[in-house]
Amino acid sequence: MRFTRPRDLAAVAIIAGILAHLVLRLAYDTLPALPRLAGTTLLVIAVVEVVFAFSLRSRIQRRPGARPVEPLTAARAVALAKASSVLGALMFGAWTGLLIYVLPVRDAFPEAGNDLVTAVIGMISALALTAAALWLEHCCKTPTETPGKD
Repeated sequence: MRFTRPRDLAAVAIIAGILAHLVLRLAYDTLPALPRLAGTTLLVIAVVEVVFAFSLRSRIQRRPGARPVEPLTAARAVALAKASSVLGALMFGAWTGLLIYVLPVRDAFPEAGNDLVTAVIGMISALALTAAALWLEHCCKTPTETPGKD
């Protein structure tokens, strides 16, 4: 399995942003205002993944007092990291598509000003999730063995 490439995440974000923008152009006037903290769920997931990553990292590096990691646990952590990084990129694209749409129309629609703030909060949360997922994936790398060391 290879590590997640930034260009793959960028492609997901761009496609999601374009699709979100197109959908909003067609139906924004019929949608209700978005909850201001709609994107913070991604931030909560990011915090959990960072805590898990630091715990897993000390165990994989075999630090004193740390329990060894079961191979299946490490594989599940990598799968979680890969899925979360794609979700973060997807949601970053969607929130960016919303931001690009509401910036020019914020005077035409009363709820667009609220949705502007919501989009920024969502973008920050999505970036945090993507960063946390990439960190978790990095923490799952096996340590390199140095020659002559047992």
